[in-house]
Amino acid sequence: MYIKRHIEKVFNMVSEMYPSIIVTGARQVGKSTLVKECVKGLKYYTLDDVRIRSRAKKDPSLFFKTYEPPLILDEVQYAPELFSEIKIIADNTSDNGIFYLTGSQQFHLMKTASESLAGRVGILDLKGLSYREIKGISYDKPFLPTAEHLREIERESGKFDYWDIWGVIQRGSFPEIYEKNYNGEQREIYFNSYLRTYLERDVRALTQIADERAFLSFMTAAAALTGQQLNYETMARSVGKDVNTIKRWLSILVTSGLVFILEPYGDNILKRMAKTPKLHFMDTGLACFLCGWNTPKQLESGAAAGAMFETYAVSEIIKSFVNAGTDPRLSLFYYRDDEKREIDWVIKRNGMLYPIEIKKAGNGQKSDISTFELLRKSALPVGEGGLICMEETKGCLTEKDRIIPINMI
Repeated sequence: MYIKRHIEKVFNMVSEMYPSIIVTGARQVGKSTLVKECVKGLKYYTLDDVRIRSRAKKDPSLFFKTYEPPLILDEVQYAPELFSEIKIIADNTSDNGIFYLTGSQQFHLMKTASESLAGRVGILDLKGLSYREIKGISYDKPFLPTAEHLREIERESGKFDYWDIWGVIQRGSFPEIYEKNYNGEQREIYFNSYLRTYLERDVRALTQIADERAFLSFMTAAAALTGQQLNYETMARSVGKDVNTIKRWLSILVTSGLVFILEPYGDNILKRMAKTPKLHFMDTGLACFLCGWNTPKQLESGAAAGAMFETYAVSEIIKSFVNAGTDPRLSLFYYRDDEKREIDWVIKRNGMLYPIEIKKAGNGQKSDISTFELLRKSALPVGEGGLICMEETKGCLTEKDRIIPINMI
């Protein structure tokens, strides 16, 4: 069962603009499935097949005489030799949408594509399923804590279900889990297999790691620190590695699409007090698995509940931007000053700042958003704000700051 993806609209638009389209993203977020659904009928080949890969690497020109475009090529990073030939073919045609390429090793793929296909390729970054996609909500605009957003999404959001939310947080966002309805032991088998494949294929391709068990311990430490400011020393001590190794390993998680680094906000007037970014796992299901939270009730009552709830909200907001074709790194920040006063999220959009607090409780108070006033000295005007929480219905905290139920992101 295919779950409709919001990024399809952007995919179709990009297909009409460029001869080549690359869909990147973490392993198993549904890249090849998305492409097959959007360009039904095209021949599909994967370079996971060693015979096809060998032909591609040995003679790229002959390869495209045998496998004629338009076509879909999966895991194209395994044969970077193809990119020069793709450039030649693209330069000799006025047609768009003739090469549909996917790959999960984003560093190698993006480096080769930027060097070989500059101006000839449209690039999309696919994330896991959003809550809107899981629930079949058609509203696909980037999240903003505005009255207009709440009015639009409320039409489809349905009745608030407390344990359903915690179930989604604990299960995560990989499509296969929902398409095949994995639960309990099946979910554990899925994530065990996912980690084994990730270590054997993606991590080994990006760096030489002698001790994969240590890297897995590092991933667990990173999952336990999701939603917190990065502290390389703490992670190094917990894993038994030096800080430089931890920095290198973290860059692998970011490059693989498993982790998002949230930078602090600042401008010419409102200085960037905090210099340390925050770490957020993009999939709370994987983070919960690594940390041993095996059921929604264990997670909800456990020590990590607040951090996982915030990470889930963060990942949902990121997905809403990515699915609309917007780079979230240009719009999403957090604020923290030298007195440790913090705003969980600051969205910079259309020349305005939108402050957001995230709280797993269901009793939002005006005092929860007192730090919003810190942005009033900013060079940019401050728009509507929101408190994302477990309230069942939306509400007002001030004239322009609202309670936003988590299912209305």
